[in-house]
Amino acid sequence: MSEDATRDVPFVQSVFHPSEFSEASLNAFAHALVLALVRQTELTLLHVGREHLAEDEWSKFPPIRRTLEHWGLLEQGSPRSAIFDEFNVRVNKVNLQSLAPFRAVLKYLDEHPTDVIVLATEGRQGMPRWLRSSAAEKLARRTGTHTLFVPNSTRGFVSLQDGEVTLRRVLVPVNRRPDPTAAVVIASRTPALTGGEPVEIILLHVGDAADMPAIECPEAPACSYREEQRSGDTVEQILAAARDHDVDLIAMTTSGGSILDALSGTNTEQVLRRSPCPVLAVQGSSA
Repeated sequence: MSEDATRDVPFVQSVFHPSEFSEASLNAFAHALVLALVRQTELTLLHVGREHLAEDEWSKFPPIRRTLEHWGLLEQGSPRSAIFDEFNVRVNKVNLQSLAPFRAVLKYLDEHPTDVIVLATEGRQGMPRWLRSSAAEKLARRTGTHTLFVPNSTRGFVSLQDGEVTLRRVLVPVNRRPDPTAAVVIASRTPALTGGEPVEIILLHVGDAADMPAIECPEAPACSYREEQRSGDTVEQILAAARDHDVDLIAMTTSGGSILDALSGTNTEQVLRRSPCPVLAVQGSSA
């Protein structure tokens, strides 16, 4: 992989998390917070409801300072300014009044582009209530961002209890199209989340061995790479490999703006419903 190809995949400079103020979305919130802490970047929490929040209802937003204090990263009773002073993280909490949450989110992102959207998924229900599969694809096409789907019913790679990051293995499904470069590059950067702990990246090709694309992996001191080939149904084999190798993240390149473009329609929903870990849809080239 050329230096130019690696450079073409940007680093995260902003993180966006739509919150439903539910216990189920807290797992996704923890992932969004850790991404912002590691990248020292902007973190936007957004809630869309029928009415604007009253002044005393803003406390319903996930408590960032209290979470950081609970994780032992801030002293108890720290001022609001400590989040920026200590971690260089800029926090925006946004409440929008709308009867159509999806449209409200789209409009907000049109006006405030972001690099990563972190979404809570609902186990066997797949997408959150306000965002079904067709809407998720439309969301990606409009925003051109990476999207991290975090299941609420299975383990993530960030512990809500103490903020600890566990990223030992990342599964990257690869094919000739879409070009897997972007997902491989993002996977090679995951040791930044673990403080430099080793990460194994498994490059999975489902199909004929002769069609396995040649991949030049980025040189990363804490990363090791392994290629694997399987035959059978694409979705089933991705899920089987994720379970067999106990992976902590599945990273997939999309093209043309569609979420999990290597899959289609109901297959996308199947992966999100059944994945044992978070799924990262990485925006790549449509060439």
